[in-house]
Amino acid sequence: MYFFFHDPAAGIGGFLRLANRPNEGHGEMTVCLYLPGGKVAFAFHRPEIASNEAFDAAGLRFVVRKPFQHIDISFDGQVFLLEDPSQLADPGAAFRNSKQVPCSIELMITGAAPAFDHSFDTGEGSFAPNHYEQLISAHGHVRIDGKATEVTGPGLRDHSWGPRSWQAPWFYRWIHGCTDGFGFMGAWFGRPDGSAVRGGFVWNGTEVVPVDLLRISTERDHADEQVGITVTLEAGGREWTILGKVISKLPLRNRRRDEGGDLQVTRIVEGLAQWSLPDGTVLYGMSEYLDQIIDRRPAGLEV
Repeated sequence: MYFFFHDPAAGIGGFLRLANRPNEGHGEMTVCLYLPGGKVAFAFHRPEIASNEAFDAAGLRFVVRKPFQHIDISFDGQVFLLEDPSQLADPGAAFRNSKQVPCSIELMITGAAPAFDHSFDTGEGSFAPNHYEQLISAHGHVRIDGKATEVTGPGLRDHSWGPRSWQAPWFYRWIHGCTDGFGFMGAWFGRPDGSAVRGGFVWNGTEVVPVDLLRISTERDHADEQVGITVTLEAGGREWTILGKVISKLPLRNRRRDEGGDLQVTRIVEGLAQWSLPDGTVLYGMSEYLDQIIDRRPAGLEV
């Protein structure tokens, strides 16, 4: 399960993710909070997990009170306070040089729109089968190093079952944004031969409409990381062009050796995005860009 939220008034947002991998004996827990002034509070753990009975590990807990309508989130643990999030390109050095502080989170999540189900499966392998996403509202508080902030804002959650390999996609672009009365999600999974699996939805305030056409154009910085995004979505006979500005980002990585012993490096840039509609409506969400690193460059520079 994954939850994103953002409070524009408080200037705080981020995502919380917990994955159970009982067949591997561990899980994956991520807390990422984008803070005012460009700082980021971050924690990652691989806790021991022996079952799939609950989402409760490494201080992070998700409790489903009413499916698709009410979920409670709590976190109590330590986070690294990153003054410069780009330091995470070298996570060991970033953690050694960053202050570790206590953090607690209490959020009530309520559904803002119906869930949208789809799977991200390509010929290269399964990535997120049996998958759904849902626009949400979040209300609660975030306390970092003794300072508590009330937060209220929209967001998105997702949930999937089955095997997850970060090396399965050649590259993908996963983008979303939400505000009162409007939200969207777009997914682009590229293959080495240039073909792609694309999809997503638009929520127009009354119904969730599947995307018929998705186009993404990306502006990048010197590190090949996204800083500006233009998205075009066609759904239900209408078209939306949405402009995105990445206001904070973290370069994360996953490394694994293949069957031949060669090291595979996957980069995942988590970019907090401010999106603008042609009528001036502003919404917030994420731009998650995953690429396999080939000859020190990301694989999907064409998107």
